[in-house]
Amino acid sequence: QVQLVESGGGLVQAGGSLRLSCAGSGSKFRFRAMGWYRQAPGKQRELVATFTSGSSTNYADSVKGRFTISRDAAKNTVYLQMDSLKPEDTASYYCSAENFNGYTWVRYWGQGTQVTVSS
Repeated sequence: QVQLVESGGGLVQAGGSLRLSCAGSGSKFRFRAMGWYRQAPGKQRELVATFTSGSSTNYADSVKGRFTISRDAAKNTVYLQMDSLKPEDTASYYCSAENFNGYTWVRYWGQGTQVTVSS
């Protein structure tokens, strides 16, 4: 059973830092297009940062220069280093990745981890 498990959320003051981790498991195939999305109350889920199916990265304009996505492909793990956090970064953060089920690529989601930034 394919799973994505996030960790590293929490409560931090504005200007602080947090590091999120997401580990993929349950598949003999490597994960691709691993990335992070977030959803604040009353808002739609939005892209934060992601690797493409190649090796390039995409960032939301709102986090450029503050957040850094990285990965350990051998461990099917992706990280999100979040610096200079702002109250508007408060949201549930979800890991997402694609995996091959033998027929096609399927997108999977983690359960989410809460990030709360106090002012």
